[in-house]
Amino acid sequence: MTGTENPASSPATDALPHSLRRWPLLRSPNFRLFALGQTASNTGTWMQKVAQDWLALELSHGNGTVLGIITALQFLPLLLLGPYGGVLVDRYSRRRTLLVTQSVMAALALVPAVLVLTGTARLGALYPLALALGLTMVVEKPALQAFLAEAVEPAQLVSALAFNSAVLNLARMAGPTLAGPLIVLFGPGPAFLANALSYLTVVACLLRMDPRALHPGPPVARAAGQVRAGLRYVAERPDLARALTLVAIVAAFGMNFQLTTALMATQVYQATASSFGLGNAALAAGSVIGSLLAARHQRTSPHQLALAALVFGLLETASSFMPGELSFLLLLVPTGTALLVFLTAAKARLQLGVGEDIRGRVMSLYTLASLGTTPLVAPCIGWLAETEGPRAALALGGAVSAAAALTVGFLPRRPTATTKRHPTPVTG
Repeated sequence: MTGTENPASSPATDALPHSLRRWPLLRSPNFRLFALGQTASNTGTWMQKVAQDWLALELSHGNGTVLGIITALQFLPLLLLGPYGGVLVDRYSRRRTLLVTQSVMAALALVPAVLVLTGTARLGALYPLALALGLTMVVEKPALQAFLAEAVEPAQLVSALAFNSAVLNLARMAGPTLAGPLIVLFGPGPAFLANALSYLTVVACLLRMDPRALHPGPPVARAAGQVRAGLRYVAERPDLARALTLVAIVAAFGMNFQLTTALMATQVYQATASSFGLGNAALAAGSVIGSLLAARHQRTSPHQLALAALVFGLLETASSFMPGELSFLLLLVPTGTALLVFLTAAKARLQLGVGEDIRGRVMSLYTLASLGTTPLVAPCIGWLAETEGPRAALALGGAVSAAAALTVGFLPRRPTATTKRHPTPVTG
């Protein structure tokens, strides 16, 4: 496809089902390639998450604290280095940055696959691998968020965020569903290998994209104080600062599902490997519903953001009291819906509220808030689950999320002179 052809009449578009051709967003070959790559990558990622959790619990004889430490090591670099990753994303081509990070992550998934398949996997090897993956995510996560804005027209950004969330959560359902039987039949090794191979699909999709149809901003020249400039930009924008604060609290306490659902499955409901990943699948099913709801709104208000966080916190707390595995899984569906509506609303406010020259740094702060706060709390959640039981850990996460929504989210807004000096920039 050349830059002058009409994408709506291309053979690739004509081959789409009629129901999908009605979505203008899907007429973009670059976005379709982006979505395809993310579907493959995230399916593999969730297969690896289930395999990693299962392997860690198996090697540690069910120690929840060990699982919390591994989770913390994976996200600790985002907490310590997140803003610096955003500077790199603003300085360099985001497409080329993703080609590098996806290749590195493929190698990091291949190592545990080889260790497991050769029978040499040890608990000590999982710690440095988790840390190395976290270091790569420092750049990869904000690069993905910023590159999505390049792959679509500015007017399609909110729909792209919601549609991409639906794609990712379909993969989140498929990954655990595929991983469970695979672990039962062959052990966790093939799940790690599948994730390594999935990154090759991402690389192939990135290479096939038409650079002329992307919308990159000019790279930011190297200069002193760029991290501080990004932090100052957000601090002077109360709308952005409040959204990031709420995301950080909900993520730290309420989004430890990688830990809590695993422990609920194994220690409360005595799940086998075949049903070990169903909690993540139930959350993902709700997230797909949430994606469709979020796609209907082009703008979000602070109160809508806070309301979604409040509903999520109350549902998560309620899920900790479910007597059986089926009722637990069923309640996780609306919990996932509320969480996805909340996160999509937060990303939309951040993406629509910044210009290209600062987008990488702002989205790195979103990545830090949504993922980097986990190391602060995950070991404590694991310890609480170990001493008081998984139900207590899950209930605490929901209660803190609800409290944050009522305080941070619904605090009265006071217009300031700083706010007036910084109107919302036009994206693109």
